[in-house]
Amino acid sequence: MGKKDKKRDGSKAAASAKPRKLPKRECCVSKTKCGRCPLRMLKEGTLPEGYTVKKRKLVRVDGGKVTKKGLGKVA
Repeated sequence: MGKKDKKRDGSKAAASAKPRKLPKRECCVSKTKCGRCPLRMLKEGTLPEGYTVKKRKLVRVDGGKVTKKGLGKVA
């Protein structure tokens, strides 16, 4: 029994159950937008509920403070 004979359990299930990416708090203004850019996520519609982008910064719609802990709960 070599390494090639062993099968991984749930390889397809693990790929489909990816955790959602959390947006950055501020856009890094790179030419190729990164996967976590709040501007790109807003355009694609993948930004968490209750968040928007103003002046390249992630803000909450209700005017509260944006924290990593709060983003983790929403996403």
